[in-house]
Amino acid sequence: MLGNSPRISSFLEHYGIVVIVVAMMAFLYASRPDVFMSLANLTNIIKQNATLALLALGMFVVIVTAGIDLSVGSVMALGMMCLAVAAKAGVPWPIVILIGPLVGITAGLVNGLGLTVLRLPHPFIMTLGTLNIARGLSSLITGGAPVSGLGQEVRYLGQANYDFGIFPPPTGLPASLFVVGISAVGMWFFLNRTSMGRHIFAIGGNPHAARVSGINVDRVLVYVYAISGFFAGLGGLLLAGRTDSGFPLAGQNAELDAIAAVIIGGASFFGGRGTVLGVMAGVLIMGLMRNGLNLNNVSPFWQQILIGLVIIAAVYIDVLRRHAAVRR
Repeated sequence: MLGNSPRISSFLEHYGIVVIVVAMMAFLYASRPDVFMSLANLTNIIKQNATLALLALGMFVVIVTAGIDLSVGSVMALGMMCLAVAAKAGVPWPIVILIGPLVGITAGLVNGLGLTVLRLPHPFIMTLGTLNIARGLSSLITGGAPVSGLGQEVRYLGQANYDFGIFPPPTGLPASLFVVGISAVGMWFFLNRTSMGRHIFAIGGNPHAARVSGINVDRVLVYVYAISGFFAGLGGLLLAGRTDSGFPLAGQNAELDAIAAVIIGGASFFGGRGTVLGVMAGVLIMGLMRNGLNLNNVSPFWQQILIGLVIIAAVYIDVLRRHAAVRR
């Protein structure tokens, strides 16, 4: 039994977060078997958290470098408003669906270049400024008014379902699930199978050592924040499609949810640690928690309190893990 303990510890280290997700699903099924496992409810969970999953993927890359991006929610809203205005103006849909990600990449480049060129002491400062700038621009575009009726092509990724001849229409696997899945696999490959991905983890582990070893830290950081911006813009496209609108207040506090999902998923605020699987599990935990609380008619105010406690617990576990690593 004792001989198996290292194997058990290693398993929990790598897949403990997945065990938590499975346990939560089992608990929610036991508490509301009539509703939780229904196809409609599971589809809603996926669609409602697809945007969070994309924001969390972008935030994950930033947090791996021991940074933070507070602007993702506002950048998502800005990309959403830009593509909505373009759609209403009659711009061809292939261009419209590119506008959100392009706006996001541009904002990310501003963050990265501002951080590295201006030599600001922490990305908190740069991204806090960008948060306010992007939020202001989102409202300025239409004077604070929402824009609706974006067209079938724009709605597709946010609303379409694939029934594959198995699921009863109009239910099925959401198109947004495939967007998130492809994005997650792409991010895993990028971080684990490319030199840039290895450089990102090296910077998070020890930026000074990374510089000494010849890594262009500033260039990598610019790429990292551009990636975060891209996923924020892509999230804006999904949200615009799901709601068939653009509204300047979209994404308020979304950056906090993204940070929470990444930390709950096992990434470290100190950088250099985390997995894409953990991030996706963190998103699921956030989504399942909210869904379960809603199904059991828990007040939204209590939901905020409980999620806050979970975030504090996740960060505290991260601190304990770091202290244990230092002692070893």
